[in-house]
Amino acid sequence: MAERKLFAGHAVRRLRRGLALTQAAMAESLGVSASYLNLVERNQRPLSATLMLSLAETFDFDPRSLSAGEPGGGEEAMRRRLADPLFADIEIDRSELTEWLAGAPGGAEAFARAYDRLGGAGAATPGEGEDPGAAVRREVERWRNHFADLDATAEALADGLRIASSDVFGAMAERLRVKHQLSIRVLPIEVLAGIRTRLDLHARQLQLSEALDPPSRVFALARQLAGEARAEIDALVRGAGFADRVAERLYRRHLTGYFAAAVMMPYARFLRACEATGYDLELLRRRFGASAEQVAHRLTTLQRVGARGLPFFMLRIDRAGQVSKRFAGASGSPLVESTVPCPLLDAYAAFARPDERIVQLVELEDGSRWFTSSRCVAPPGGWAGAVRARFVVTLGLAASAATGLAAARGLDFGGEAVPVGLGCRACTRADCPQRSAPPAGRAMLVNEREAGASPFGFAGD
Repeated sequence: MAERKLFAGHAVRRLRRGLALTQAAMAESLGVSASYLNLVERNQRPLSATLMLSLAETFDFDPRSLSAGEPGGGEEAMRRRLADPLFADIEIDRSELTEWLAGAPGGAEAFARAYDRLGGAGAATPGEGEDPGAAVRREVERWRNHFADLDATAEALADGLRIASSDVFGAMAERLRVKHQLSIRVLPIEVLAGIRTRLDLHARQLQLSEALDPPSRVFALARQLAGEARAEIDALVRGAGFADRVAERLYRRHLTGYFAAAVMMPYARFLRACEATGYDLELLRRRFGASAEQVAHRLTTLQRVGARGLPFFMLRIDRAGQVSKRFAGASGSPLVESTVPCPLLDAYAAFARPDERIVQLVELEDGSRWFTSSRCVAPPGGWAGAVRARFVVTLGLAASAATGLAAARGLDFGGEAVPVGLGCRACTRADCPQRSAPPAGRAMLVNEREAGASPFGFAGD
């Protein structure tokens, strides 16, 4: 709250109405004037620390609901929805958006749900229920993929494991044996028949496939230790209020994985290592015994108050340009919202150069510049000759914040950047030779006497 004013009138109003109190009655209980409370509810006054404490003490109010309950996921999430080409002819500036969220939070939330359900980025197709993955991602975005309680619990557990042994895997296995009565057994790949991990409660065993590499084995044990954060995870799942059981399970799986990564890469130690090495991803991977993808995901979570890391975003892309993971973190980058990332991104080149990290400076249509760093990754293998999955994990952040990165050494941040878009259907660059479709909402133009760089001409504004 010291960094920015907190306007949370929607949350205060929701609490008051849930308690069936008038503004005058709630104001009296809090020791403030009814007119002041009215201004707070209308977002004409920020929520002070004193008033927040009074709310918590008087009405058993959970302050975490402030960050988790902004209409539509908050201003940044709403801004990304409104960037859809469908709204290209409607100019909604930041002040109008702020007034909308403050004055009509219910309407803003209704718009967000309708947009997500009826064809927005990452949403279900019309006529279907909302994609559970989109609902989970919206909830993760509300927290900016940072869960302070999970980090604190994981950090305490990690410290205890380090004291017990320098062998993290061995220390985890011993804790599972002593505290949870679970033994660890590594089984031949043909025994588990395509399963990487299995919890056999009858035998009291956590069974691991021999196909798992060391980081994946440690992660599997850390996931099992997430039972020690059951109270924190249960509270977060309840607070999300998912109506869909699948979404609830997906969210719980995300939180369990978050906790496991936080045990492997404890917040304070990991952030110190990041800052000391210039966020050298290879050094971080080796130092913490983690995979490249695990490190990339962890970098999107460093939002602890008073100890923030750089605001990275992450994408995991396959050869067809499909995005199977996307985390915006605190980056606010529109690149995360691309349905199919721009083919001019050098991320795709990483498939052909699996042992290299590919870096690039790109510029969006709005003039913003972003630094990206991409590497090809492969999940642990199976049988010889079996189909192997390949993905590219791309990390990115605003170019202005990337100048001190180890991966950016030698890069001219003042030089030319590659002009990219948010996918052909969302991009209005007329001279792009890579274009494969006209932008949505623009009439296609066909001129039999002229041919430009792109075969897909389209009408301007």
